[in-house]
Amino acid sequence: MKKGSKIGKILGGILRYLLATVSLSIVFYIVFALFFSTEEERRLERENRLYRQLYGELTRKEQLIGDVVDGLMEKDDAIYEELFETEAPSLDAVTAVDLIPESDSLSESFYLSSAASAAESLMLMAGNVDDNFREIFRILRERPDSIPPLSLPLGGMSYAQTAASVGLKHNPIYKLEMQHDGLDLIAPQGAPVYASADGEVSLVVHSRKGLGNIVEISHKNGYLTRYCLLGEISVQRGRTVKKGQQIGTVGISTQAPAAHLHYEVRYRGKVLDPVNYLFASVSPDDYAKMLYMSVRTTQSMD
Repeated sequence: MKKGSKIGKILGGILRYLLATVSLSIVFYIVFALFFSTEEERRLERENRLYRQLYGELTRKEQLIGDVVDGLMEKDDAIYEELFETEAPSLDAVTAVDLIPESDSLSESFYLSSAASAAESLMLMAGNVDDNFREIFRILRERPDSIPPLSLPLGGMSYAQTAASVGLKHNPIYKLEMQHDGLDLIAPQGAPVYASADGEVSLVVHSRKGLGNIVEISHKNGYLTRYCLLGEISVQRGRTVKKGQQIGTVGISTQAPAAHLHYEVRYRGKVLDPVNYLFASVSPDDYAKMLYMSVRTTQSMD
């Protein structure tokens, strides 16, 4: 009995030792896991923080891009309505084309059906574009005089010459926000100024006040263009002018910070944004930059 009891005590001690060792190992592991990290865990944590930061930035950029796209769509609709007095055509079919994923496991029938679907979407897009062009040509055919003045009033102009356009702008003279009814185009004094469309000179003003020397041209389709802060004037009231004909030169005013042309476009008395009518005379890239410059410039030059 004594010998068996002794063996039992030894086995019990060993068992308690093993249990204590395992328990301590578990405790040490938990403590280590909670307070210490391996190099791999630290690397993964850094990556996770970076991904969380990037996700937030991408979300903000996505929202910004969405707002810009919505603004451009509204701008496009406004330009189309001003030019052709009709609603802009729908281009929803542009979003109908999907890319075919690359995978060796996809069957031939999948590629054939996907290609057929993509081809059908492209045909639909082409048909919509064709219909839109037909609508534009119909408008031009039925109303040949509906084309507004689209030419630049300055020769060799770049987007960097674009300043403030229509809207509330900070006036450099009165030092407060005032309505600005034209587009400021920076140019050297004496640079030639051209008629942006065929028309008749309806007004000539010689003045040292306000917008200075002014030439106003009336066009047959109800549009009117005004060229202000001129230096020399080379046309007379009542004379007919052709698109691209020189009507004067860029002047300078003692009240303006630099020589420039103040250019206005109106339709039946309504003030329009002249920058909307310059897209036909410059490249798409330059026009996008001109739009940006005209909107971002918060101070007028006159």
